[in-house]
Amino acid sequence: MALLVAIPMAFIPAFFFSWFIYWLDRYEKEPRWLLLITFFWGGFIAIIGALIGSLIMEVGFTAVLRDESLVDIAGGSITAPFVEEFWKGLAILAVILIFYKEFDSILDGIVYGAIVGLGFAATENVLYFTSQYSEAGWGGMFANFALRVGVFAWGHPFYTAFTGIGFAIARINRNILIKIIAPIVGYTLAVLAHSFHNTSLVFASGYGSLALIILAEWSGWVIFLGFIFWMVRKEQGLLKKHLQEEVASGLLTQTQYQTAVSFFQFGARFAALSAGVYRATDRFYQVCGELAHKKEQLAKFGDERGNAALIQNLRAELAGLSPKAKA
Repeated sequence: MALLVAIPMAFIPAFFFSWFIYWLDRYEKEPRWLLLITFFWGGFIAIIGALIGSLIMEVGFTAVLRDESLVDIAGGSITAPFVEEFWKGLAILAVILIFYKEFDSILDGIVYGAIVGLGFAATENVLYFTSQYSEAGWGGMFANFALRVGVFAWGHPFYTAFTGIGFAIARINRNILIKIIAPIVGYTLAVLAHSFHNTSLVFASGYGSLALIILAEWSGWVIFLGFIFWMVRKEQGLLKKHLQEEVASGLLTQTQYQTAVSFFQFGARFAALSAGVYRATDRFYQVCGELAHKKEQLAKFGDERGNAALIQNLRAELAGLSPKAKA
């Protein structure tokens, strides 16, 4: 019975938070099917890998430290951050290697990192909720829910977003040294942020220290949210820069251009829904974002992996969608 309650308690908030991350990616959204795969990698593959890795490292720490309390501290401060961020990071690496054309910006790295982190957190929360139920009943389970989902919900997506940023920096740079170092730095920051959380909770004593930990972590999350909005504004600038040419060529109307670069597109989408052309309109503005990114990549990197052909295909798709797209 506890498991049947724990699963929706963990996964419904995680899906909601994932939707929020998806919503923040305003101009060139990642494919929903790929985000879903990334989420379930975090929730299943990464969990299994982390459990196996943690057991192996626990055996090693037990042999070296020979003290149960020290082994527990090492498990939270070293093993969990190192192993969990490694397995979550593999999902981002897989996306950038297999779906290279979908990985266009630092914001994309944040999105994939956050989504795999939320998947991991959802399954981990199921394990914690059921464990708390077995120890303290429903009261313990709901108290754990309030702490892990209400207070520390953004922990895992925050940590793994650093890994995503590292891979994204490697993606958008041509310097081979940056391509090697950036993912390592991103992963290291993810491990350190994760370790700070776990270690601080181990040594927290009383409500005062817990309040300081919450304040520190929420301050970090708010600052990071500000960074995300800055990245969104940069993407808006890309659209403004690269879509003007499409207006001049007649591919986009001026009104469509204004809607494409707008942060909110509620008016156009409501009109499209009323007219029965929502899917065409939604795809039209998605293609506008993709076109701007591919034109930026062509300008910076040349015709890597067929950017010129992709641009022509996107222009052809826009031409077909333009008569239906509401603005």
